[in-house]
Amino acid sequence: MRHMNAGIKRRSFVRAALLMLLAGASAAVLARGADTEEMARELKSVRFAIVYETWQDGNWELFTVKADGSKPVNLTRTPKVNELYPHVSPDGTKVVFSVDAGQGKTMTRSVYYMNMDGTGRTLVARNARQACWKGDGTAIAYLKSFSEKKFEYMDYATRGIFVYDLKTKATREHVNKKIHHLYNLCWSPDGKWFLATIHAGMGYKHAILAIEADGQGVFNLGIHGCRPDISPDGKQVTWGQSDWALCVADLDLSGPKPTLTNKRQVVTSKKPIKIYHSDWSPDGKYIAYSTGPTKKRLGLVCEIVGLRADGWNIAVADARGKDRTVVITRDGKSNKEPDWTPVREKRP
Repeated sequence: MRHMNAGIKRRSFVRAALLMLLAGASAAVLARGADTEEMARELKSVRFAIVYETWQDGNWELFTVKADGSKPVNLTRTPKVNELYPHVSPDGTKVVFSVDAGQGKTMTRSVYYMNMDGTGRTLVARNARQACWKGDGTAIAYLKSFSEKKFEYMDYATRGIFVYDLKTKATREHVNKKIHHLYNLCWSPDGKWFLATIHAGMGYKHAILAIEADGQGVFNLGIHGCRPDISPDGKQVTWGQSDWALCVADLDLSGPKPTLTNKRQVVTSKKPIKIYHSDWSPDGKYIAYSTGPTKKRLGLVCEIVGLRADGWNIAVADARGKDRTVVITRDGKSNKEPDWTPVREKRP
């Protein structure tokens, strides 16, 4: 009887412990739900917008939405042209982007920019991709496609960094002619550094590099992951630590060698939902990113530029917290590559 009573007591203890764990988990879920609702209300007062690529009616377009996902607007409206990978100029008046033209073996990818109202479309370079702006808005940097004869979806199929001057229309190549296999190029606000991911090139297997904009210096930042983005004040960086985690860290570009400190996770996810393409808001408070299920198309992962990603949407996270985030688009139409506009919307 004593053994039976002991067994009953043990089972009662286990049940009580499980109930406590379930209660704690339920409370955590409720807390996250409440936090998400609070975050959604907060975003309604944010007056910056977000531009992103999306697959609409059979082709890629560039859309803009408010920070809370309301009032979507098609910026391009080009049913026979595919626009991708938008980046807004520092003054918010222009956007640079990639254009895929043709099909199959004849497809080409080029870089253009235009005014935010869709006027003034201007070719920057053919057989080019993944462009970004200089901090003062006077120039655009981009990566050349690795081959001009064969189109590649793979994001690191690139060679060299090139800089296009908006005033003179002249283009110059970076002084380091050995640069190749970079992707997701970004430019520091002071114009002195590029950050990019490298894959299978320049002696690196996979790394995030800091490259002197006007010199030969190349430094491995020593962090795992890809797709870095520098904050508008140049003091922080966000990147994808993995398919399931976005990180931020303090960034010091003032010395001869860039350094990172205070690394922490901002957004985490569980399989099969990936998180990618993080971008800082102009005030440094939020990070926009894209998220969606693991899938492959043409044998490649769907986060790659130009590949449809059914079920993917844009989300916004609080850069100062952990997993305080809201999905702001809902149609799942391959919504990727978000980029904030630095100009606050005007209100009556």
